Amino acid sequence: MKAKSPVVARVLCGFSGTKKEKSPKEGDQRLCFLISKSNRHVLDRGSPDVSRRRVQRWKVKGDDIFGLSSLLGFGLLLLQIHDPLRPLLGLSPPLSLFISSVMETLLQSCSIFTPKPPVRSPVDRQLALSSFAINKQRSCNVKLKAISRSSQEGSSSIEDVRKDGMLLGADKDESGSVVGFRLIPQSGETEVSNSHDTITNGKEEVIVDDDSVQTTSAEVTYNIVFVTSEAAPYSKTGGLGDVCGSLPIALAERGHRVMVVSPRYLNGGPNDKKFAGALDLDCRVKVSCSGGVQEVAFFHEYRAGVDWVFVDHPSYHRPGTPYGDAYGAFGDNQFRFTLLCHAACEAPLVLPLGGFTYGENCLFLANDWHAGLVPVLLAAKYRPYGVYKDARSIVVIHNLAHQGVEPASTYSNFGLPPEWYGALGWVFPTWARTHALDTGEAVNILKGALVTADRILTVSEGYSWEITTPEGGNGLNELLTSRKIVVNGITNGIDLTEWNPSSDVHIPSHYSLEDLSGKIECKIALQKELGLPIRPDCPMIGFIGRLDYQKGIDIILSGTPDLLQDDVQFVMLGSGEKQYEDWMRATEATFKDKFRGWVGFNVPISHRITAGCDILLMPSRFEPCGLNQLYAMRYGTVPVVHATGGLGDTVKTFNPFADEGRGEGTGWGFKPLTRESMLDALRIAIETYRKHKSSWRGLMKRGMERDSSWNNAAVKYEQVFKWAFIDPPYVS
Repeated sequence: MKAKSPVVARVLCGFSGTKKEKSPKEGDQRLCFLISKSNRHVLDRGSPDVSRRRVQRWKVKGDDIFGLSSLLGFGLLLLQIHDPLRPLLGLSPPLSLFISSVMETLLQSCSIFTPKPPVRSPVDRQLALSSFAINKQRSCNVKLKAISRSSQEGSSSIEDVRKDGMLLGADKDESGSVVGFRLIPQSGETEVSNSHDTITNGKEEVIVDDDSVQTTSAEVTYNIVFVTSEAAPYSKTGGLGDVCGSLPIALAERGHRVMVVSPRYLNGGPNDKKFAGALDLDCRVKVSCSGGVQEVAFFHEYRAGVDWVFVDHPSYHRPGTPYGDAYGAFGDNQFRFTLLCHAACEAPLVLPLGGFTYGENCLFLANDWHAGLVPVLLAAKYRPYGVYKDARSIVVIHNLAHQGVEPASTYSNFGLPPEWYGALGWVFPTWARTHALDTGEAVNILKGALVTADRILTVSEGYSWEITTPEGGNGLNELLTSRKIVVNGITNGIDLTEWNPSSDVHIPSHYSLEDLSGKIECKIALQKELGLPIRPDCPMIGFIGRLDYQKGIDIILSGTPDLLQDDVQFVMLGSGEKQYEDWMRATEATFKDKFRGWVGFNVPISHRITAGCDILLMPSRFEPCGLNQLYAMRYGTVPVVHATGGLGDTVKTFNPFADEGRGEGTGWGFKPLTRESMLDALRIAIETYRKHKSSWRGLMKRGMERDSSWNNAAVKYEQVFKWAFIDPPYVS
C-alpha cells in the first residue's frame, strides 16, 4: 500500500514523568520505533467533534504490556523494512500490499489508528504511552500531538531515514533481562520524551485545534473523584456547593476525567427538577454498615465535561436541607453520609461511565467531614486486599468547625474493622464533658480523614496556617501541626459567568473595567428599590451573609449607631439568629434614611447590592475563604474585612504611596476584631471615597483586574495532585 503523504511518526513507551534526554541509559524500560506511515489522524474515542486535531488522551489497560509492546514493535518494524526487502525477497506487489494491510489491521486492533479523515497537509505525530508500568493493576495515559511540517521538509526527512537505515537496539532491566527492543539511528543518538513533551525540530509547531489555540491543557491528567454532600446547582447551602459545582468543571476543561459523587436529595419541592437530567444507571451496590446491609442506586448525568453521579437511598428523600429541617439537624446524618462514602468508593470500580470505569488509579477529593470516611475506607477496607493501592486521597477542609463528632458507641456503624478505632477515636477535654462520669470518648470522622489522607487542603493559604493554632484548630491543631508538611491552602475561585458586571441579568445597568458609568446607575436603582434617598455621591456600605456570631454580626450591631452618625447609607441582607433579625428591623425604623435590612436571602438582590454599593463590610471572626469579597472586587466594590483566613489572603490593604504614588491594594483589612478597629477602617475608606477619587478609582480597577477564575485555582490544585502521587499512599 503506497502512502500519498508519508510522515514520520515516533512511538515512545515510557514511564510518566520522564523528561527529554539523549541516549537513554541501559535498563530504561522504553521501546522506541521510527516508522513511515500514511497521513492519518488519531481521534479521541469520546470526542464529539472528530474533525479536530488536538491533544487527545485514552486510558489503556496494562494487563499485557509485553504482548502489546511486542505486537506494536513487530508491526512497526515490519512496516519499516518490508519496502526495502521486497526486491530482495522477490515479493510481488499484491503480496506486498497484503502484508501492509495485515500490519495495519494489527495496529488498528490495538486502537492506535482510526479511519482517515480529510487531510490538509502532512504531519508528524508523536504518540506517547506514559505510565506504562509492568503491573496488572496500573493503567496508562495515551496522548497524541499533531505537529505541522511542510510537505517538502517531511519528504526529505523520510528519505534521509530510508537512506541511512536504522539499528535494532535492546533495553535491559537492572538484572540484565531483555525487556524490549527499539530502533535507533546509526549514529546511536535517540531522543526520548514523555507523554507531555513535544519533540520539536526546525519549524515544527503544535497544532492544538483547527479553530482556536487552547493553552489550558494540563501536563499530567488524572482520574479525579469528588465526594461531597452538596454540589451546585443540584444542591447548595453554602460555599461547599459552589466549590464542588465549579472546580470539577474547571479541571475537566484542563483535560482531567472528573466524577462528582453526591446524594440525590428529593424533598418533594421544586429543587427535585434539578435531578431530572440524571438517569438511573441500573447499578445497585450493597453496603454493610449500621449493623445491616443497605442497597444504594446510582444516577448519572454528563454535563460540562463532568460525570455527575448521585447516590440514591431513601434516607436522602425528606423535606428540608441536606443536613436538617426547621427542628434542627437530622439525627441520622452519620448514617446518611457513611452510605455516601461507601458508595463513592465503589463508584469508580462498578460504573461504566462513557463506556468504561474510572478504575483503581484514582484521586479522591473528600470534602469536609461528610466525605471524611473515604480516605479511612481506602486504607482500612481496600488497600489491604490490593485494591486502590495506587490511588490517592486528599481531604479538603472548607470549615474545620464541623467535624462529624458522635458518641464512641457509633463506631460500629461505619463498617470498619475494630482495629481502626484509634484513627477516629476522640476524647473531649474535661471542661466539655456533660457530667462527672462522662469519659468524653467519641468518634470524630474529620479526625480520621486527617490521619489517613495523603494530602490536606484548605480553601485559602491563611486558613491553612490558622487551623494549626489553638485558636483556629478546634481541637485538631496538634494533629494538623504534626502533618503540616502535607497541608496546603488554595483560594477558591468564582463563577465568572454568573458574576460578571458586563452581562449580569440581575442588575439594571451593565458596566466593565473600561466603562464604569453603569455602576452609578446600579447604585441609583438600588436606592430606589430600597426606598432610600437617591444620593449618588453618598457612600453606600453593604453586608451580605448569615446573621450569626461567626460573621461578626455582634460587632456590626455595636458599631452601627456610631457609623450612621456619618453621612452614609448602610444596607444589610441576611438571615439567622432571631435576635439579629429583630435588631435589623428596629434599626431600620430608627434610621429610615440611612439603613435598610432585608431579612432572608435573595439571589437577585444580592447581585444588586454587590453592584450598587461602594463598600462591602465583612467582619467575620474566621473565614476559611469567603466568596462575597471576591464578588465585590469583581464588581468594583471595595471590601473592608477582618484580616483573617481567606479574607486576609484576597484583600490587600490600600497603600497610596506604593507604585510611584499610584497606589496598590484592593481594599482594607483590619485587626484586631473590635468595634473600634472596624470603625477606623470604614472611616478611612469613606474619606478616600469622598476626597481621593483617583485613588478610589484605582482601588476599583485593581479589584476588577484580579484573577479569581476557577482555572487559576485548578492550576494550583494540579500541583498538589502531583505532590500527592510523589509520596506513597497512606498505609496503616
